[in-house]
Amino acid sequence: MGEQAGVDGSFWRAITVFRVGSLGYAVLVFAGAEGYYRPVDGWLVIAVMALWTAVAAFAYSRSPGWPLLVADLLVTLGCLVSSPFVYGPAGGSMPITATWVATPVLAWAVFGGRRAGLVAAAVTAATDFALRGVTASTINGAVLLLLVALTVGHVIRLARQAEERVQRAARQEAAGRERERLARGIHDSVLQVLALVQRRGLEIGGEAAELGRLAGEQERALRELVRSEPAAVDGTGAGLADLGALLRRYSAAGVTVSTATSQVLMPAGRAHEVAAAVGAALDNTRRHAGDGAKAWILVEAAGDAVTVTVRDDGAGMPDGRLRRAAAEGRIGVTKSIVGRITDLGGTIGIVSTPGQGVEIELSVPVGPASRPPRLGSRP
Repeated sequence: MGEQAGVDGSFWRAITVFRVGSLGYAVLVFAGAEGYYRPVDGWLVIAVMALWTAVAAFAYSRSPGWPLLVADLLVTLGCLVSSPFVYGPAGGSMPITATWVATPVLAWAVFGGRRAGLVAAAVTAATDFALRGVTASTINGAVLLLLVALTVGHVIRLARQAEERVQRAARQEAAGRERERLARGIHDSVLQVLALVQRRGLEIGGEAAELGRLAGEQERALRELVRSEPAAVDGTGAGLADLGALLRRYSAAGVTVSTATSQVLMPAGRAHEVAAAVGAALDNTRRHAGDGAKAWILVEAAGDAVTVTVRDDGAGMPDGRLRRAAAEGRIGVTKSIVGRITDLGGTIGIVSTPGQGVEIELSVPVGPASRPPRLGSRP
């Protein structure tokens, strides 16, 4: 893997700078003191610290992970444990590692957040207490380690959130520019051709008039598609889509779409499945409601659920028609509408009176279903 970029890479580089600086401070403290019990062993510990500083700097810049973090903590604790052997019975004012002992705490906080940092700080402080006892010096060191873990863990979380927002804004800006470019091309070509077909078809009449009507419907749907906002992207990379914008594409001469004034955002996959189910319901209206039948689509968002009602004023369905259709192998409603909605954990209500049209109510949770899917019916 190459060197890390972004906010995480900046933090790992900062930890490397702190590690190198702490190593230099430990060397100065050790070289300036006197009366060591085993000075040669002390310089061996300093050499181990220097070697691990180089290894850790390289490894953290490439592929930080829990095995490396655990090894970092163990090496640091090993150097810390050597302090009594180097200083002897008289002891020292600080461990031979000096501030170098805080580097794994920083690394754990950056990689795993505040909780991981606190674990590393607690283990390090407990080791220091076991070696040097509970003194003012060890208590101050423990407090500093815990504060470092909390602060760095909190800052890295805020920094990652800020980075995600910046990246999301950049992606949306790029998507908006591309959408504008495509919209100009569509407006200059496809929309003009569809408008021409509609106008000429109505002028010619007959079968050409029906062709013109269909061209007009597609022109309106395409214009709505061009005007609608692009899908948003959340912090994890999953897409969000405005269900109202998807359904407004069905607006046509015989179809009225009423949506909320604000966006009805939900995961893009779920939104497209709901829109496809509504499209299947409108297809049934065109096929079975009769000539001149009109349809209405109403979108309502309440809490963590969205309800879409599709109603027409056509011929309606006789009692038992859906069961007979399923028995005969015609499963358009069962699969295209009911199947989609139940797979999303939603419910469906179908009301039909012969001669008075059909009303289909689709209720879908905004997020993943927390209950088993079911098909409901309203009296």
